[in-house]
Amino acid sequence: MSKWSHLTPPQDTTLHTLQAKGQDPMKRLLLLGFLALAASPANAKPPAIKCPGDTTVEMRYCASKSWEQSNAQLRKKVSKQLMEQWNEATQAVCSAAYAPYKDGTIYPQMVVGCDDHLNRALLKEFRGLGEQVEEQQ
Repeated sequence: MSKWSHLTPPQDTTLHTLQAKGQDPMKRLLLLGFLALAASPANAKPPAIKCPGDTTVEMRYCASKSWEQSNAQLRKKVSKQLMEQWNEATQAVCSAAYAPYKDGTIYPQMVVGCDDHLNRALLKEFRGLGEQVEEQQ
């Protein structure tokens, strides 16, 4: 017996046990793979959300999309540095305005909505005579 024989795997491993019982381990793996694929929604599409939304999750999603739109419009109007300063200021103001709701589930939605409203107010200031600002979706 060599000094390394204690490191060899035991003869009765799971593979050997399955083969001894007349079960093919490859069939089991294929079956498990098939079941995993069948259980996963490969062609599932996320549900369409109609804003303003009916649930908290949908309302947060809608508020976020609206803010992204107004934020993108503002980025076209001001420099990167000014945009960073604007975002810091609006986040601070909106966080303070809705501080009483900080522990509630509505807080993130309220802060994002506030940021969006301030963005849209600033966008109105940038419009020229007769120019329309894109409205919220």
